[in-house]
Amino acid sequence: MTSTTTPSAGTFTFKDWQETVVAGDEGGARLARATVVNALSGAIEATATTCLYAISYAADGTGSFSGFQRCEGAVDGRAGTFTLREWGTFGERGRVNCSFEVVAGSGTGELTGLRGTGDYVAEPGQSAISYSFDRSLD
Repeated sequence: MTSTTTPSAGTFTFKDWQETVVAGDEGGARLARATVVNALSGAIEATATTCLYAISYAADGTGSFSGFQRCEGAVDGRAGTFTLREWGTFGERGRVNCSFEVVAGSGTGELTGLRGTGDYVAEPGQSAISYSFDRSLD
């Protein structure tokens, strides 16, 4: 079956961020892990997601991250769950650039067959962060 990719957008907010240093020293080059809860609206509707990130900080405060976000909610009014794989970088002033994709085969319920990619740029102090999401659903 062929499906058409639909471009869309939305916003998300951080509801909780818990970060732990696992190697190195706080304030210097280090590795950390973070568990995060987000709320998404727009293309993806999810009141609370579960996220797990691995973060590598350089001594100057810049760094990169990768992780997964499990979303329970709806896309285009179709309910279910799916997982996003995320990766990105951040600068010493806090700007975050992130790309993400739906993990193949992770969709459940009415979201079985969901595919898609997206991205966002987050500036320090933003309460709602805009994202783009190009997706298809068989």
